[in-house]
Amino acid sequence: MRAIIQRVKEARVDIAGDTVGRIGEGMLVLLGAGEDDSEVDAEYLAEKILTLRIFEDPDGKMNLSVADTGGSLLVVSQFTLYGDCRKGRRPSFYKAAPPEIAEALYEEFVSKLRARRAHVETGRFRAMMDVHLVNSGPVTLLLDSKKEF
Repeated sequence: MRAIIQRVKEARVDIAGDTVGRIGEGMLVLLGAGEDDSEVDAEYLAEKILTLRIFEDPDGKMNLSVADTGGSLLVVSQFTLYGDCRKGRRPSFYKAAPPEIAEALYEEFVSKLRARRAHVETGRFRAMMDVHLVNSGPVTLLLDSKKEF
């Protein structure tokens, strides 16, 4: 699984003009599932994201996690994280998981976050969404459960 993590002051996701998920300070997580991913990948990323120290402590150092700060997470599915643009001009998504598998992994990931008592809002799987955010820092990180980057 792949994730783009953005430290945000606030974020929301709208579908057809209606807000379906909104958070204050915390993380926006854009999440994609690959063809070889499993529950193990969802577990790895959930643990990594909740304990990733990207929030500032009183000394101004990135030393606190979203769990430490009591921040929220907005998780949005994004299969395009598996887009391969190396050939031609149109991305290929052959490494992305099929929708039925990707949706189950997305739900598993969200469930694992909530099981750790994290406040989690979500978008809607396979919907056309408008994502709004105020990136704090800016801080943006890439994660891959297979550790390919």
